[in-house]
Amino acid sequence: MAISPARAAAFDVLLRVEHGAYAVELLHSERLEELVAADLGLATEIVMGVERWRSRLDAALSENLSVAIAKLDPEVLLALRMGAYQLMFLERVPAHASINESVELVKRARKRSAAGLVNAVLRKIAAARTVSRGGQILSSAGRGTGSGLPLRAPVEGKFDARELARTFAHPEWLVERWSANYGPEHARLICEFGQQVPEAVLRLPDKPEAAAEIEHELGAKGIELAPGRLMRSARRVVSGDVTKCLAVAERRAAIQDEASQLVAALVVRGRRILDCCAAPGGKTAAIADSNPDSQIVAVDVHEHRVRLLRKLVAKPNVSCLHDDIRHMPRAKLFDRVLVDAPCSGTGTLGRNPEIKWRIQPSDLSDLQARQQEILAAAAGHLEPGGRLIYATCSLEPEEGEQVVARLLDHHTDLKLLEMATELEELRKAGALSWPDIVSLVHGSFLRTVPGLHPCDGFFAAVLVRPAD
Repeated sequence: MAISPARAAAFDVLLRVEHGAYAVELLHSERLEELVAADLGLATEIVMGVERWRSRLDAALSENLSVAIAKLDPEVLLALRMGAYQLMFLERVPAHASINESVELVKRARKRSAAGLVNAVLRKIAAARTVSRGGQILSSAGRGTGSGLPLRAPVEGKFDARELARTFAHPEWLVERWSANYGPEHARLICEFGQQVPEAVLRLPDKPEAAAEIEHELGAKGIELAPGRLMRSARRVVSGDVTKCLAVAERRAAIQDEASQLVAALVVRGRRILDCCAAPGGKTAAIADSNPDSQIVAVDVHEHRVRLLRKLVAKPNVSCLHDDIRHMPRAKLFDRVLVDAPCSGTGTLGRNPEIKWRIQPSDLSDLQARQQEILAAAAGHLEPGGRLIYATCSLEPEEGEQVVARLLDHHTDLKLLEMATELEELRKAGALSWPDIVSLVHGSFLRTVPGLHPCDGFFAAVLVRPAD
């Protein structure tokens, strides 16, 4: 039996994700460009669904296996997960296609001896699905592209981290710390939001006439847009595929989460701007659009990411450098410095669900130490009267509040600004359209919480070095 291009591509992507790659990057790579739209859609659904619901899939598989999952070869386990996901979540996909092609995938991976096991286990899951649809869980598509089966949330009452983690397929330790840091209800919102397909959001130019021109252009191509919820420059994609549109290809519009747009807006206007961890360049491009007459230096430590940065941010006022900010010589100082630091990414699990299976509690201290080094080095490039913005797409205080506190302990010449005041200024300027500024503020910091806010989870702080 031939394997469909969609399932073959999904299997290959998932196998590379097992070795450390990121699903979103692979699904948008040139390797998958040859797929027709329907096949790319199914491949994306399977890949992201398997990663979102991995623990639920493994639990169902374990009930029907006579051996421990840990003893299975990676190729065999991936074929089982793919088959189980389709059977449990994608009601419109025929069971025989899910089962038979999963069997063929293990044969293709030279694991022919496991074909019988894959066939038997998936047939048991299919039989259970036929007997009862009740108690199944929501399609990862979440907005109707999958089965639309009801998601049963934990019964209200005493908070049960284990049950919430099981229901929403998250590691229990993450759920416990989110409950401790944000409260049980917000922990539930974070988990639920992470299991839905994120809305595609565009960032349009600040100038109303330029934005209107792009909206008209996209509308003529059948793209339906709606206003952003946080940012004036944002447009939510209600229907249509913007990834192939000319405005996006020419960088006149950019796909960018609204919280990411907000962090870039906190830089405001400057003469000389340093973006310290710039790749792949979403915030760099936003800053360049808002500061067309400024000198912008975008730095990244990875050479291949700098090449991508140069491609994505081809602006005449942007210089892209391959360097490590921790060791970069201090020449002329900057009046604006952005540190969007490498982090755990726990605020982006809706887009990068594989992160939740990779990150371990011990990783946070290592990441924090790196972030402290980067932020301290970046502060050395800030001129008196300059503005330093520190941000991460993490929900963990180790990568947010604690990093800033450590910086202030060692740099008494820096002053932390009140985020409520900064956001109010953005609101007055018309950049911020979210009405409830208080909900965005956590102490003196920006803190977007997925589910509470319609965006990724970001932390940000704004500091200044007072002029002499």
